[in-house]
Amino acid sequence: MNIGQAADASGVSAKMIRYYEQIGLIRPPHRTDSNYRVYGSDEVHVLRFIRRARTLGFSIEETGALLALWQDKSRASVEVKEIASGHIAALETKIAELESMVGTLKHLVHCCHGDHRPDCPILDDLAGDKPISKGH
Repeated sequence: MNIGQAADASGVSAKMIRYYEQIGLIRPPHRTDSNYRVYGSDEVHVLRFIRRARTLGFSIEETGALLALWQDKSRASVEVKEIASGHIAALETKIAELESMVGTLKHLVHCCHGDHRPDCPILDDLAGDKPISKGH
């Protein structure tokens, strides 16, 4: 199949397939005499693996490591678990950061009168002018 068909079958855009090939995440596919890429079911399976890993938020580097482990039938599952556990910790940190942002924004929105006056604690906070304490 050509790159468009592989993209449709895998759910990975043709642009991303080219990018993954360029950075070495996937091996370059066979090419026709006219230099068109030719993909088979094995390449589509790899692309689906990558799409799923990326959907779960794994970085390109983590995805590459997981892909190498997936393809290594003598792998130790502990390596896979370490990557996944590290990713969970990073996600939990990101969630805490996002929850903190939401809390700050909720506080700023609560402090803003939202009327015809030009005073706005949200803009003041963004500009670093008038810090609003949560006690007010």
